[in-house]
Amino acid sequence: MNVENLYQEIILDHYKNPRGKHLLDQPAGESHQVNPTCGDEVTVQVSLDEVGHLHVGYEGQGCSISQASASVMAEMVEGVHPEEANAVRLAFIELMHSKGVGEPDEDVLGDGVAFAGVSKYPARIKCALLPWMALQDAEGKAGISTPTQEGTI
Repeated sequence: MNVENLYQEIILDHYKNPRGKHLLDQPAGESHQVNPTCGDEVTVQVSLDEVGHLHVGYEGQGCSISQASASVMAEMVEGVHPEEANAVRLAFIELMHSKGVGEPDEDVLGDGVAFAGVSKYPARIKCALLPWMALQDAEGKAGISTPTQEGTI
């Protein structure tokens, strides 16, 4: 099996078996984002617990890319400190802007590396970035700041 087929299987698995797909009981911040070109929608909610760990939940509908990306995002940032979530977000943005030639860091991105091929298709990049944009906005609305806000979408 080649790498592209493996990546496609990872994306389909996240689409069919989403992780973190639920809304939070008491979110500190929420963002609803829509991709008007294709109709993808996602609502991301965030909160911090008493020790500063980020909790994230989402709901959405749309193509397999946007929904799998939301699942990967939720899996990667759930329960980590906001600084670590920001590092993952920045790495994912960098991957999406690599035009298919970037070397993703699996240690940082986990299953997010499966989106390397998506970065070759500008129309699909917006789908993949939609939940990450909602995460960034929800964190801002919740007043969750990270040391660096560069790499905004």
